[in-house]
Amino acid sequence: QVQLVESGGGLVQAGGSLRLSCAASGRIGRINDMGWYRQAPGKQRELVAVITSGGITNYADSVKGRFTISRDNAKNQVFLQMNSLKPEDTAVYYCKANEGWVRRDDYWGRGTQVTVSS
Repeated sequence: QVQLVESGGGLVQAGGSLRLSCAASGRIGRINDMGWYRQAPGKQRELVAVITSGGITNYADSVKGRFTISRDNAKNQVFLQMNSLKPEDTAVYYCKANEGWVRRDDYWGRGTQVTVSS
């Protein structure tokens, strides 16, 4: 089993910045893709950004140019730097990691709340 713990959420004014962190622990063989998702009230969970073990990134159109995903493979951590935050970025942000070699499983964190005030 792999456990993911997010941190760094909070309340920020529009235009501000936050940095989210997620640390993986437990029985880790190999962490493959890591990513951030978010879910706003009344909406479905959506992809924010994902990064492969080799550092290839992909972003939702709504956050391109404002958010940056990065990772520390040695520490099994993933980060999300969020700049120029907008009220519509308000959501619970979840970390996801894909772990394994031949058999691969997805693991989720419990989420961290990000609230952007206007």
